[in-house]
Amino acid sequence: MTEMPQFPLRTVLFPTMLLPLHVFEPRYRTMVHHLLEGDRRFGVVMIERGLDTGGEDHRSDFGTVAQIVEAEEFPDGRWALATVGVERFRVNRWLDDSPYPKADVEVWPDPDPDAIDGDRFSAVEAKFRRCMALASEMGVDTGPLPDRIEASCLGTMQLAALLPVGPLDKQRLLGAECGADRLDLLGRTIDEALELIELELRQA
Repeated sequence: MTEMPQFPLRTVLFPTMLLPLHVFEPRYRTMVHHLLEGDRRFGVVMIERGLDTGGEDHRSDFGTVAQIVEAEEFPDGRWALATVGVERFRVNRWLDDSPYPKADVEVWPDPDPDAIDGDRFSAVEAKFRRCMALASEMGVDTGPLPDRIEASCLGTMQLAALLPVGPLDKQRLLGAECGADRLDLLGRTIDEALELIELELRQA
């Protein structure tokens, strides 16, 4: 187990995903100073219920380690951070929130990172690209997509990070026990998203 600072948010971070942060609460400003003196890593967990400021929240028991890659402090003490998701973790125990949230955590890797059926992955990726094209047609900013996503557990994380669905769906995808389970869940989630998008396009 490792004690790690935590940044609860109303968003879900996946490994390989970029996450910009605007840090303005005093406790998180203190956390950033401590992080920059150390390994620059902290945990991002989803706020499942409650407020995202002030500490009145109910937090998920798993999340993703974030690595600070750039940090800029403003004259008034706020911070602009560029971070990237590194790996999943489980929370074993929440610690005292003073001076900022912390938890005892353990790394939570996929059991067999290469155990992904290539044909199944290709089929899900094809549906994903159709979903993204239709979402873009509706005006959703899908951003640039990678030309190729590797058929791997990490590839399932990348698909999940890019998929235009809500945070609860993304949290379920992040929490899949293994890459194969995540791939199956991705297929079902994309099917549901396609149904909604196609219905809205027909009604437009």
